Amino acid sequence: MRRVEVTGKIVDVSDERKVISRRTGRENRLAIAILADDTGMIELPLWNDNIDKVKKGDTVHIENGYVSSFRGRLQLNLGRYSKLTVMRE
Repeated sequence: MRRVEVTGKIVDVSDERKVISRRTGRENRLAIAILADDTGMIELPLWNDNIDKVKKGDTVHIENGYVSSFRGRLQLNLGRYSKLTVMRE
């Protein structure tokens, strides 16, 4: 699915880990957040600076995301043109 727009709550964020890009050889940071809304939960991979934007309990709005399968699990991904907004109360 493409052009996914969703608002949900971050119910968990994994510890970050280092990942080496096979294409560029550059080291990146990766953490997996769990995003929940009224319809269910999905994994949300967060790369580099996006890790620092969210924490457990935050409500976020994602525009122009896309859903794919990685190792048999659905993930909501942020692409080049996606927007992640943390909703402040």
